[in-house]
Amino acid sequence: MAASFTPLQPRLGIAHGEIRLVCGCSAMETHFMKLTTNSAAPVKVEMPALSPTMEEGNIVKWLKKEGDAVAAGDALCEIETDKAVVTLESSDDGVLAKILMEEGSRAVRLGTLIALMVEEGEDWKTVEIPPPVAATQATPAPAAPTAPPPHPPRAASTGPLRLSPAARHILDTHGLDPQLATPTGHRGIITKEDALNLLKKFPDSKTTPVTAAPVAAAPSPVSTPAAAPLPPGSRPMYPPQSIPGKPGAPGTFTEVPASNVRRVIAQRLTQSKTTIPHAYATIDCDLGAVMQLRKEMAKAEIKVSVNDFIIKAAAATLRELPEVNVTWSGEGPQALDSISISIAVATPKGLITPIITNAADKGVQEISANAKALAQKARNGKLLPHEYQGGSFSISNLGMFGISEFSAVINPPQACILAVGTSRAVLHLTEETGALSTQQLMTVTLSSDGRLVDDELASRFLDKFRANLERPQRMTLN
Repeated sequence: MAASFTPLQPRLGIAHGEIRLVCGCSAMETHFMKLTTNSAAPVKVEMPALSPTMEEGNIVKWLKKEGDAVAAGDALCEIETDKAVVTLESSDDGVLAKILMEEGSRAVRLGTLIALMVEEGEDWKTVEIPPPVAATQATPAPAAPTAPPPHPPRAASTGPLRLSPAARHILDTHGLDPQLATPTGHRGIITKEDALNLLKKFPDSKTTPVTAAPVAAAPSPVSTPAAAPLPPGSRPMYPPQSIPGKPGAPGTFTEVPASNVRRVIAQRLTQSKTTIPHAYATIDCDLGAVMQLRKEMAKAEIKVSVNDFIIKAAAATLRELPEVNVTWSGEGPQALDSISISIAVATPKGLITPIITNAADKGVQEISANAKALAQKARNGKLLPHEYQGGSFSISNLGMFGISEFSAVINPPQACILAVGTSRAVLHLTEETGALSTQQLMTVTLSSDGRLVDDELASRFLDKFRANLERPQRMTLN
């Protein structure tokens, strides 16, 4: 009897194999017996990186049930990334044996095991779940109580402890001494992560106050608010957290969980305002010609919006001034070959910027169709990664909300973003005749990266943009 090992193709990054036993001799027919064990090598489905900035995801919905057959290309589940809801597809055939992360699971880190698959014909009910990797790291926890001795030197701090609301709630709930936490937040604030790290060291919260070394200092952060009432009209340092489902008392709060999209928006806005030198320039544009052209196109049953003309005018201006069609990288400016316009779309989960690619080569009617389709997909959370990643220039239009003018935050690594306000009727005195006429003026503000676009270049861009918008015949409309 001879044995040979024939590996199968890797699936989802995990190698799967089979054993063949070859029995027989020259006078007998050779037989093959396939021995497969589910516990030996189930196919692992892990949380993938579905966008360049994704660090974790939420399981929105499973599209397959345990025991369902799965073919290559079938949709397994819907995952909420930091940008949109993306469908995870299977890369091979098999059977979905076990779902490890149920629907509604939040903040699932990249690489976390979310499901197991087996080959067709295998007994999926007997699949063995691999032990979690973190289990081997949790064993040293009982030895953690020996760690408090290094902390007493920090207990001699002169000022009061500063805790975030989440950290204060965790420490109070588990009876942990804040003096034992190592603050890593800004200006010595004890963050939620610091509190969780301390909780890992002391899983048994009942014994923590007894084993804490600075016994005399421990009561101070807890007893001070009760023993020494604050002066009238002063604000408490750590307001108590309200109880869900009950009316909040004065000074309380309720934590609202942030979605992945909200967290990424917060990170990128902070990055933009703290690392990009913003410069602003504002100009008024006359929409008379655009309004007249829209009426003529409407007679031919061609419906386009003012925003579609704005997108086209911006793309045409970028073609005339390619030095604005740039992005900033760690090495410096990068000139872009294509002109792709990012349009800000408001969704229930936050703003997202789908991209109209090669906008300078498209007519207003095609731009309108692309913008409507992308906006609908954005609101439904169905944008694909290539539909919102990239872009060379952004436009944010709040005119439909009655906003006259505003300044937008640059979307890095882009160089500019154009903020568009609403149109308004303004009386204008005609110099030739001295008669009064009505103009439809619209205010736009260009936010530019001072490292890439200086004030003179920003002024030339707005001047050409206004010329293109006020004389739409200059642009290619079809």
